[in-house]
Amino acid sequence: MIDPPRSTVPDAVSKCRSAGIKVIMVTGDHPITAKAIAKSLSHGYYREATAAVVNGMELKDMSLQQLDDILCNHSEIVFARTSPQQKLIIVEGCQRQGAVVAVTGDGVNDSPALKKADIGIAMGIAGSDAAKNAADMVLLDDNFASIVTGVEEGRLIFDNLKKTIAYTLTKNIAELCPFLIYIIASIPMPIGTITILFIDLGTDIIPSVALAYEKAESDIMNRRPRNKKKDRLVNEQLAVYSYLQIGIIQSVGAFVTYFTVYAEQGFLPSTLLGVRVDWESNAINDFEDSYGQQWTKYQRMYLQWTGYTAFFVSITVQQVADLIIRKTRRNSIFQQGLFRNKVIWVGIFSQIGIALILSYGLGHVTALNFTPLRFQYWFVAVPFAILIWVYDEVRKLLIRRYPGSWWDKNMYY
Repeated sequence: MIDPPRSTVPDAVSKCRSAGIKVIMVTGDHPITAKAIAKSLSHGYYREATAAVVNGMELKDMSLQQLDDILCNHSEIVFARTSPQQKLIIVEGCQRQGAVVAVTGDGVNDSPALKKADIGIAMGIAGSDAAKNAADMVLLDDNFASIVTGVEEGRLIFDNLKKTIAYTLTKNIAELCPFLIYIIASIPMPIGTITILFIDLGTDIIPSVALAYEKAESDIMNRRPRNKKKDRLVNEQLAVYSYLQIGIIQSVGAFVTYFTVYAEQGFLPSTLLGVRVDWESNAINDFEDSYGQQWTKYQRMYLQWTGYTAFFVSITVQQVADLIIRKTRRNSIFQQGLFRNKVIWVGIFSQIGIALILSYGLGHVTALNFTPLRFQYWFVAVPFAILIWVYDEVRKLLIRRYPGSWWDKNMYY
């Protein structure tokens, strides 16, 4: 007599294999029955060389080392005629391998293993109250395939959180560098604190939320499980890529826009070095630019506010590119599709819209330190936005082409 598996289970087990999840059958059934069911789920994957069927009587006489060898060296394992205590021993053996262990069960006998596992999953329909109380999660439809769907959703949530954090961190360097250069090179302040607040609390809010609506990448269930000790939401690779690579490109683009504004008004970059004290002095109303023109204190401050606006617009334009590249971590943007996530476009239009309102709608409000900006200044940072996109596409291409290489280990966040 045999209780056949549900029709959805073979595909679910196959997905688990491709996702690097090892499925172990632990049952009280006879070994012959258990082996027959395991073979029916294998889709031809079952191989005698890597498969093992262990009887509960054999398991009772095994040492921990022998059990560890079986768990480590066999990709397909069936434990049959097992007792509740033996189920617990199997879970502990898997945890000794460094695995994150999920256990499914429905009876009182499964309670010790459900409790010991990293996540215990009880059956909601056929499960006993003891199993449900011991478990961390109750599966309402008693369907193994739902667990795999949950894994996929969990990976998607983790992915989208990483993308949102990476997007949010990138602009921090472009906001920090102006103050460092202001102090070190003694130039007029490139961006004001109020302007930074409008980036953090204005243009970046909706795009950050929009990344939460991003669909799963096509390879999401073909990746190996992440290392729970190393692969954090914010790891070294994410920080280095966001801060020291994309962040630096954004900073350079913003400073090019800043120096362009000043140069067009008569202050060449060499003229601005070391002028901070005189520039900010209220007593000097005949400050000379590169062409001998004299500037009053108010004229200098108005130009400085124009520099603030240009720097702000430059970061906004480049953050649009940063938002688009964050749609994927490994796949090309063209594989993912530019238009699958409509909320992203709401975020992009909100960024540009808020920047337009601040520059032209509220540009006359002195307290905000914004001024109406010449239209051509909006395009100074566009080449840097394109560079960010191309740079990221090359990064992803090399990661896909050379898996496991130095590039993959250090450039995949």
